Amino acid sequence: MDRASVKETILAVIDCMRASNHCFSKCLQEEDLLMVAECIRLTKECAEVCALTLNALESDSAFMKPIGALCAQVCDTCAVECGRHMHDHCQRCAEACLRCAEHAGTWRPHNRFLV
Repeated sequence: MDRASVKETILAVIDCMRASNHCFSKCLQEEDLLMVAECIRLTKECAEVCALTLNALESDSAFMKPIGALCAQVCDTCAVECGRHMHDHCQRCAEACLRCAEHAGTWRPHNRFLV
């Protein structure tokens, strides 16, 4: 992965992590928590996986490829759920998740120990 791609991916992961945390917090303030329960769960997981992904990317982890695949899968799932809700924070999170999934799913590790 060239420097520009790494930087672009890091920014996408950070944006997704922030959007997921924001959506998580805003959904907890909704009156009907049952309606957004799955969104709450997935945005929390998404933010946590993004944090792991960011650490792996910044350290050029030998596990970048499987972590990237996991991140893409979680982000895709979160984007679908957030996309079901019309709240602005959910829509912004869905968009950030889709961008992150696109970047995370294209990683090519440089390490000699590939998983």
